[in-house]
Amino acid sequence: MLWTLATLASIALAQQTDTTVAVEPGTRLRVDNYGGQVQIRAGADNRVRVRAEHASRDRVEVVRSAGTLMIKAESRRGVPQSVDFTITVPKWMAVAVSGVYTDADIGGTEADVSVETVQGEVTLTGGKGFVSLQSVEGVVTVRGARARVEATSVNESIDISDVVGDVQAETVNGDVTLRGIDATAVSATTVNGDIELESTLKNNGRYELGSHNGDITVAIPERANCTVTAATYQGEFESSFDIPLERLTPKRFTFRVGSGACSVKIESFQGDIQLRRPSEMGRSGSHPKDKHEEHDKDYQ
Repeated sequence: MLWTLATLASIALAQQTDTTVAVEPGTRLRVDNYGGQVQIRAGADNRVRVRAEHASRDRVEVVRSAGTLMIKAESRRGVPQSVDFTITVPKWMAVAVSGVYTDADIGGTEADVSVETVQGEVTLTGGKGFVSLQSVEGVVTVRGARARVEATSVNESIDISDVVGDVQAETVNGDVTLRGIDATAVSATTVNGDIELESTLKNNGRYELGSHNGDITVAIPERANCTVTAATYQGEFESSFDIPLERLTPKRFTFRVGSGACSVKIESFQGDIQLRRPSEMGRSGSHPKDKHEEHDKDYQ
């Protein structure tokens, strides 16, 4: 009986909001949610549909102001409880999401995307123009963006794949995995994590990777034209193909592939540096070759 009363009370406190708003091209969306989930998907027309599940003491506000459609949760008693949003937007609509205990999942949009959260995961599929994703205690994942991407975490990993555009990825206690990147400039740094890069290495491009306590693995395409400068102070260096190393210091060296037109800088204090063929990188996130395996074939 007590369980039944508690269940009925919980149902009584739950409430749903469902509203649709017509918007003009150029309108931006801003979502502010203290805690819960924000899921955004692209629709086929110029309307924004907002569905939300929240406590009865809370309410959802949808406000237009100076080219921005603002969606937020308010409460009669201070901070709102957890609110879960499902929002449909036009493909062209730029999106900004902010929160504290908020997960953000955005898919199918073709405009700028910005997410800032503290304890929440961030997942983006799509996005064009400029993408900025930040979380302190959550994994940041990007798939299929055609944009300049900036991704930041503190205590989790960053995973970016199939992106056309320059990439900047930074975390402290997590891995950085970059696969299928088509960029002129890539910067990836972490303190306590590994870095993996599979990217085009364009002429006049700049690719900089740094970790303090992790390994760094880089795919070198067959027809790349790059000058590689690498340093590892307490780790080892290995390559799947023969390279003519030039020692700059006992722990720092350089070599050239092709004309040497682009710049690749790799530095790890306590980790290993590994150069691989693109076919060896795999898609599982783990290194396909044992780090101590001998490689005696020439690079073709």
